[in-house]
Amino acid sequence: MNLFDKCRKFDRAEEVHARGLMPYFHAISETDHGTEVTMEGRRVLMIGSNNYLGLTHHPRVQEAALKAVRDFGTGCSGSRFLNGTLDLHHRLEEALADFFGTEAALVFSTGFQTNLGVLSVLAGKNDLIFCDRDNHASIFDGARLSYGSLKKYRHNDLDELERLLAESPAGKGKLIVADGIFSMLGDMVDLPRLRALADRYGAALCIDDAHGIGVVGEGGRGTASHFGTKVELLTGTFSKSFGSLGGFVAGERQVIDFVKYTARPMIFSAAMTPSNAAAALAALEVMRTEPQHIERLRDIVEYARSGLRKMGVEVHSHPSAILPIVIGGDFETFATWRRLFEEGVFVNAVVSPAVQPGMGMLRTSYMATHTHEQIDRCLAIFSRVLAEQHLVR
Repeated sequence: MNLFDKCRKFDRAEEVHARGLMPYFHAISETDHGTEVTMEGRRVLMIGSNNYLGLTHHPRVQEAALKAVRDFGTGCSGSRFLNGTLDLHHRLEEALADFFGTEAALVFSTGFQTNLGVLSVLAGKNDLIFCDRDNHASIFDGARLSYGSLKKYRHNDLDELERLLAESPAGKGKLIVADGIFSMLGDMVDLPRLRALADRYGAALCIDDAHGIGVVGEGGRGTASHFGTKVELLTGTFSKSFGSLGGFVAGERQVIDFVKYTARPMIFSAAMTPSNAAAALAALEVMRTEPQHIERLRDIVEYARSGLRKMGVEVHSHPSAILPIVIGGDFETFATWRRLFEEGVFVNAVVSPAVQPGMGMLRTSYMATHTHEQIDRCLAIFSRVLAEQHLVR
């Protein structure tokens, strides 16, 4: 068998393209503060961004990025381990540790690399990693790159997790890893019970709060803050609420130092660019000093949630910025996505394997910079298209 046979037999994308339903890789040519964008000549409301606080266009964040380019150039041209560490990286790490109340923090070039680096080095051959099946792909890849054994439990099924923990051999190191807010469904982990299970069975707890930071908790400090629950390790990304690019892990200093000197994505990847580091640092300061953005986001999400419920759409009550609309089959999801796009709304079409087969959905997400008028326009289009597709009355 030729190595590339599987590539030549892959025709799913071609089929979706042929039907005019492809929802992916649409290029943005213009943006108005992120809430409205131009895609392929079409002006659309952006209801599919993870730019939750709208900070990609905040003047302080933009100016910080521009100043960093003037001061340091466009890139670091080396890894953190060798010649690529800037004082910006150190300042960002110190600010993150202070913000989350941890001993130390470490920044990576992307959020994906953060989970690869942390999990791949912390779990050795005598260790076990317990993962929610709906965790982000970077968590699973990091676990698979480790020498530890991966144990998966059904989404938010902590009874199954407890059974797996109880069956685990004595003397094994145990790490429970879960998203704080799950990226597709937007629901939250039951962190207090997860903490209780970790304590009962001698496990450490790592929460990836990519979609929780800036959205929930005191001052946007995330899921652990929301529940008032301690975790050993917190990972996150700068590509959502921080309006930048990069990732971080925060926790006990000795653990962070171990990751710093052993994680291959840290040692062998080019460092986070000056502009990204400066933008993330400025965004963190905006979160500290301008809490109105977080309050505004919560208002916009609740406004959208109420509107969707009034038209008969079932949406959860979790305080995330993600409100999924379940459609069903893949092509039904793509067709509904297409009609929304034609009517002037961009959302994310999510199908298997990102969700269970037959549970295709439109992932809608909201920003602090949306206006009520924009949400009203969006809801009117939702109502018209969903009724047309016989998804609401």
